[in-house]
Amino acid sequence: MSAIEDTVYGQAGKPDRLLAEIADYVLDYAVESEEAYRIAHHVLLDSIGTAVLALRFPECAKLLGPVVPGAVLPGGARVPGTRFELDPVQAAFNIGCMIRWLDYNDTWLAAEWGHPSDNLGSILAVADYKSRQAAAEGEAPFTVKDVLTAAVKAHEIQGVLALENSFNRVGLDHVLLVKIASTAVATAMLGGSREQVASALSNAWLDGGSLRTYRHAPNTGERKSWAAGDAASRAVRHALMALAGEMGYRTALSAKGWGFQDVLFQGKEIVLARPLGTYVMENVLFKISFPAEFHGQTAVECAFALHETVKHRLDDIDRITLTTQRSAIRIIDKTGPLRNPADRDHCLQYMVAVGLLHGTLSAEHYEEETAADPRIDELRSKMEVVEDERYSVDYLDPEKRSIANAVQIRFKDGTETDKVACEYPIGHRRRRAEGLPKVWEKYESNLLARFPRARTAEIMRISRDYDRLAEMPVHHFMKLFVI
Repeated sequence: MSAIEDTVYGQAGKPDRLLAEIADYVLDYAVESEEAYRIAHHVLLDSIGTAVLALRFPECAKLLGPVVPGAVLPGGARVPGTRFELDPVQAAFNIGCMIRWLDYNDTWLAAEWGHPSDNLGSILAVADYKSRQAAAEGEAPFTVKDVLTAAVKAHEIQGVLALENSFNRVGLDHVLLVKIASTAVATAMLGGSREQVASALSNAWLDGGSLRTYRHAPNTGERKSWAAGDAASRAVRHALMALAGEMGYRTALSAKGWGFQDVLFQGKEIVLARPLGTYVMENVLFKISFPAEFHGQTAVECAFALHETVKHRLDDIDRITLTTQRSAIRIIDKTGPLRNPADRDHCLQYMVAVGLLHGTLSAEHYEEETAADPRIDELRSKMEVVEDERYSVDYLDPEKRSIANAVQIRFKDGTETDKVACEYPIGHRRRRAEGLPKVWEKYESNLLARFPRARTAEIMRISRDYDRLAEMPVHHFMKLFVI
């Protein structure tokens, strides 16, 4: 047990074991995996590119900036692609909101789902704020490698908690785990002690979690795009309060009748399925070719493969069979009206219909102009979604972690296409050699949506030089993205 056990912060007795284990990990664990750092490098740049691309969408841009007009902080944390300088709490909301807005950043699938790079909202905000302070005082700032180390640890906390603890089963949203991971890492980055990390974590658990209502029909809406930013922001607030001496709660999870586990988790113990290390970063899934809820990524790849076969035979289609895993059926199997982009990018049938029609899928395809095409709903009406039990088993197998889908089309004359199946999306670890070069293509394309070509070329040159980038002070790195 951790040394936290011997301290007193508010109550007597042993703290919940989970608080101690996470605190020990963020403060003591040395990341030595070169693969984890290599993937973290790609995750960082992919996330910033995705954030910059989100600025093209007014519904995202309207939420950015200070919490009230004029509440800026010169010398504070920068928001990529803008000129905002904000306190780290609000900056974490801004960056986290941008990274998640288009459903285009990395993904982790297990008993719980989520997007571990959401944690970069808090990590970049704290790192830039502290680095600018340190530079002004003649002290050593954080480097980009420090950011990568923090990202590896945040990914690990969120992802390992997700392996066997299904918060969605009790109606809680996965951004709860962003808040937990970001709270631990942000408190450590701010110089927190073991006791302060545990205190901050206990308060984060006591917040409870937001409901998944905004991710499901009939209430699917934009909150699912800013919920992670909200969690990242709350995490920084808890970290700063702990540094100011705010007390913690030893049995925030396990207190009988009143702790998180009894109140919100049906009395089940929240567990770490494996020791915390670098497993999650090494196995994280990238969204590379198109923005879509990850359980449907391989289905869209199948739709692309069928596009040339069916694009001139749309009226001849009798039935489209989508074969998938149990989790996809729970999350993205939707019939009936789709009311907004947030609804559409979580609809398996909509994603496949666009793929069949256009042979491509972009964020713009979720907007009203594309959604008004009557052919999409016509195709959706012909789709049936069925589970393949093997797909569901392989989805949970830690040695496979597949996200399989298949698409087959039957025509009115009785003929049918081949059943096109795809088990591992391009962003999977098993397809790294194919996928990572495309992460760079995606990053450059996203930067060009905001920056001139010469500026983009300079950012790309610096970004590709890992050794130079790793040693770069964070405040110099963030300055690259000031518009």
